[in-house]
Amino acid sequence: MPQKNEKMVSGNCETCEFYDYDEEYEVYTCSMRLDEDEMRRFMLKDTQNCPYYRFYDEYKSVHKQI
Repeated sequence: MPQKNEKMVSGNCETCEFYDYDEEYEVYTCSMRLDEDEMRRFMLKDTQNCPYYRFYDEYKSVHKQI
């Protein structure tokens, strides 16, 4: 249960702004600097409560222009 000031963030990596394709290795990776525990969760695909999750909206700049 999150504390009063703690923000509960959930989402999957495929919709995250920091989930990028690495052309050199030909895999998707998280572009955030993860510590050892966070990297373990990322590798095990246990990312329901990722503190860095930010929804990627490819039309974000278009919305601002309207």
